[in-house]
Amino acid sequence: MSPKQKRLLTRIIIALVLFAAIEAASLTGVLHNLFGDPGAIYAEFVLFLIPYLIAGYDVIGGALRGLAHGHALDEDFLMTIATFGAFALVFFPDTDPHMAEGAAVMLFFQVGELFQSYAVDKSRKSIADMMDIAPEFANVMVEGKLEQVDPFELAPDDEFIVMPGERIPLDGTIVDGDSQIDTAALTGESVPRMAKPGDEVISGCVNLTGKLVVRASKAYEDSTVSRILELVENAAEKKARTENFITRFARVYTPVVVGVAALLAVIPPLLFGGQWSDWILRGLTFLVVSCPCALVISVPLSFFGGIGGASRLGILVKGSNYLEALASTETVVFDKTGTLTDGTFAVTEIRPAAGMSPDDLIAVAALAEAYSTHPIAASVRAAFGRDIDHDRIDRVEEVSGRGVEAVIDGKQVFVGNDKLMADHGIAFDAPDAVGTVLHVAVDGRYAGYIIIADTIKPTAVEAITALRDAGVRKTVMLTGDRTDVARAVAEKLGIGEVRAELLPQNKVEEVERLLHATEEQTRGNGKLAFVGDGINDAPVLTRADIGIAMGAMGSDAAIEAADVVLMDDDPRSIARAIGVARKTMAIVWQNIVFALGIKFAVLILAAFGIANMWMAVFADVGVAVIAILNAMRAMNVKK
Repeated sequence: MSPKQKRLLTRIIIALVLFAAIEAASLTGVLHNLFGDPGAIYAEFVLFLIPYLIAGYDVIGGALRGLAHGHALDEDFLMTIATFGAFALVFFPDTDPHMAEGAAVMLFFQVGELFQSYAVDKSRKSIADMMDIAPEFANVMVEGKLEQVDPFELAPDDEFIVMPGERIPLDGTIVDGDSQIDTAALTGESVPRMAKPGDEVISGCVNLTGKLVVRASKAYEDSTVSRILELVENAAEKKARTENFITRFARVYTPVVVGVAALLAVIPPLLFGGQWSDWILRGLTFLVVSCPCALVISVPLSFFGGIGGASRLGILVKGSNYLEALASTETVVFDKTGTLTDGTFAVTEIRPAAGMSPDDLIAVAALAEAYSTHPIAASVRAAFGRDIDHDRIDRVEEVSGRGVEAVIDGKQVFVGNDKLMADHGIAFDAPDAVGTVLHVAVDGRYAGYIIIADTIKPTAVEAITALRDAGVRKTVMLTGDRTDVARAVAEKLGIGEVRAELLPQNKVEEVERLLHATEEQTRGNGKLAFVGDGINDAPVLTRADIGIAMGAMGSDAAIEAADVVLMDDDPRSIARAIGVARKTMAIVWQNIVFALGIKFAVLILAAFGIANMWMAVFADVGVAVIAILNAMRAMNVKK
């Protein structure tokens, strides 16, 4: 609890104790015995003013400031007028006193304000935790001494040191040291990752166990932590349609009900001979009930809580408008490479010919590819898994578009595609396989083939299943890869529709077609989300209703263009994001229906003189507290 909240709580407790004592003295006849009749009424008036002013002097001050600046119709003004009026009724003859109700309205209004303030602070905690990921310094060696410098001072390729317990200040690559890295603040993962030399690390993560020497890959302003903070800070600026509707509604609703309250207090006594005190009390009760704080607080708080809850899962939503759109997602379109697959080549099959073992086949291929920088060559060497003995290699020559020719242990070796085998008249197998086929021949004889493919992410199948369970009607994959590869991946994942061999502009055209189809099928209520990670996905991310980017390994352009960023690069987080969005929207509409339903019911009762001030307090403060409690549920998400 903040110091300001503690001070307000102290005032409420003091005012409540005084209120209870004065009410007890009134009910037991003590004041009547001391001051007589009608002196007791005026004594109550003065005494109830004390807890009233202790509890609500800042509300009265806020109303006066609002009046001076032309913003009178806010909750402070409504509460001040209503409670002043309740006290003023003492000067009307033949009227029951209402000072106690006036003091109670102010007292419980402040209780609601305290509760609201606490709830807002609590709802901001997830975002505040996210903001705490910003590193305060970076350790660098200066003339043999370790010094702390501002992360902004470092440039790409500068080396810095991260000690155990410190946050990594910039994105970079580990040069020296092994350690466990806590990525929970960024990705939502509870289990630390192991990091070793050559591994990439991202800023904002915590180094847990060992000293690390890291070479910066980006300047601080371009680093992951800087981008995240910028996204979080800008999220509140983009309001949902529902949120904007509530703001507009309150602007119209408040002056209308104030006008109705004034007419209710004045017209019946003037035109129909009603009792002034009775109709003024009805008008004041109407004013208390009319305060729209339950809506104008709980609806934005629900969206803020949803964004905060998503951030705990490593999902950054750039605004409540995107959270609202996510809740209506009917179609999810995926890029393949880096989104559903790891984006890295790996050996998936080794098939030797007769007389050759799998170990010998991969060894020969790794030796032949020893000097190549191609990703396929790197994957072959990774599958070999041992140090290359360069003494066994006599000659290596790369043949553009075909493969490599080498002399290994004195034998002529060819490693490459169909064209390389055909060039040398070597008969080869033509496997029906998904991926790149690498043929191997030794001294003119076919030795077998190796299949290299982009591996499907281990969570991708589960992600597609989760989307179907979440009610997503259609899943589509768009890729520039070969048709046979794309169809094989889609079949394994259970994706309903696939489009392959697409250029970036073709992807935009396909998304336009799917957007039109989704709009027709859902009569404009369904939304289309596109999920990608590459720089070529930026135009599609922008065109879709909701663009979702893979944040940890995604390109800067994709993250900038996206509306939602998945910091853990886990496709399962798409269904989690939709789940958070739908829960948030359900809470928003629960609060709208509940608040308006109770208020309109009590407003009608107030107009007919059935509702009293106590019922008005519940219709305002009570409903607001219940709506705030409900809004706070949006923050509760399961990791």
